[in-house]
Amino acid sequence: MAVNRVPVLKRCRSLDLDPTYLGYDKKSNRKSARAGKKMSEYGTQLREKQKAKFIYGVLEKPFRNYYKKADRMKGMTGENLMTMLESRLDNVVFRLGFARTRREARQIVDHKHILVNGKQVNIPSYLVKAGDVIEVREKSKSLQRYKDIVEVTGGRLVPEWLDQDLEGLKGTVKALPTREQIDVPVNEMLIVELYSK
Repeated sequence: MAVNRVPVLKRCRSLDLDPTYLGYDKKSNRKSARAGKKMSEYGTQLREKQKAKFIYGVLEKPFRNYYKKADRMKGMTGENLMTMLESRLDNVVFRLGFARTRREARQIVDHKHILVNGKQVNIPSYLVKAGDVIEVREKSKSLQRYKDIVEVTGGRLVPEWLDQDLEGLKGTVKALPTREQIDVPVNEMLIVELYSK
């Protein structure tokens, strides 16, 4: 399996991205070497795509598949793409505050700690639907790890399309998110332009 080993802050700096979108509260004081240089139209489109891929932890091939699927759906391709990325199970676990960072959320799902509607799901890219109940399995709820996580994420704002019960380590997907409810700094129109060339 391909693994991204680039340090998070370094990657955030090169993409001009705030690390808080990934769950990190560190800041990098260094400036990117390319800061202030003019970028070509293709460069800007590519950067937006890389930003979306990096935030959601998706590699090129699955990302392209998401784009193709979004293109076949009704409505705006860019908005469909963002909704699909946002409704990935690892992202929902992060949004509900069951993980400190998106990478940790992916690991929690991978290690079979998460139940969707009572069934164990260990696929981070699993797409949740409206009405799905996501919870941490009973055996894991008592772990010290989750007590530490809840301490850190307790004050985090939960998106309005999710319903959270932090004490029970449980959450419900009220509805799929609209583009307005997704606070990720990605211009999806540039991604659509890039892929439609």
